[in-house]
Amino acid sequence: MKILISGASGLVGTHLIPVLEAKGHEIFRLVRKTPRGADEIQWDAGKGFSDAEQGKLENFAAVVHLAGDNVASENWSDDKKRRIRESRVVGTRVLVDALKKAENPPKVFVSASASGFYGSRKDEILTEDSAKGAGFLPDVCDEWEAEARKAEEFGARVVNPRIGVVLAKDGGALEKMLTPFKLGVGGVVGSGKQWMPWIALDDLLGVIIFALENEDLKGAVNTIAPEIVTNEEFTKTLGKAINRPTILPIPAFAIKLLYGEMGETLLLQGQRMTPKKLQEAGFEFQFPNLEDALKHVLD
Repeated sequence: MKILISGASGLVGTHLIPVLEAKGHEIFRLVRKTPRGADEIQWDAGKGFSDAEQGKLENFAAVVHLAGDNVASENWSDDKKRRIRESRVVGTRVLVDALKKAENPPKVFVSASASGFYGSRKDEILTEDSAKGAGFLPDVCDEWEAEARKAEEFGARVVNPRIGVVLAKDGGALEKMLTPFKLGVGGVVGSGKQWMPWIALDDLLGVIIFALENEDLKGAVNTIAPEIVTNEEFTKTLGKAINRPTILPIPAFAIKLLYGEMGETLLLQGQRMTPKKLQEAGFEFQFPNLEDALKHVLD
């Protein structure tokens, strides 16, 4: 397939592209800077495409839309919240509007979403049919997915992977956790009872490819491993994987003091999700077990 990818320079994009190319697909990247080759198309996530770049959006079989401002890079000031929302909601709107203008628009639109859609739900088991949560991230995810669904207007099959914590050694949350854990100062965050939906990077790439190829998969898809664990269970398993103690807890008040709303939302809240759609569709996880996933990622 001829596939267009946004967020190609991010953690997921940089690993996804070589896998797709190895399968024989022709990959093009959306970039913000001046294109360096024929496989790059320039765009502005807030404004759109020039006429010249718009003309390059023809005959794509599929689009994988991964672009979005990093939610965990800094505390959530009003400006940071604006960037988080606009990079996702406005960016998706701009891309879908541009694809609508193509004479031959894509048949598949895989547009990332996040586990944050569900907000803080304690022990409630969450499937794709569960309602949206309350708060900033649930609202952003809801708007983000709504903009992606507009691709159905030009006949695309839309898939929104609601992605949990991605386990990768060279980026994402795990990379940030490793330093304190290796120093022996890693520990449970807050009560440790909050659920922590996770997925190994290899399985996330597999889900995206499965979404591209499986014509029956559409709508929101919980993109997390079948084994859902609490923060306490995750902490103990990570400590075991790197042979380090996990005896220094981080109290909730410290998280709130240091990281404000961002820390409270991302570290103290959790979602007890289940990958119902993926399992019903027959997707086979390579790493359904956390201990095995961590050993693979860290090996």
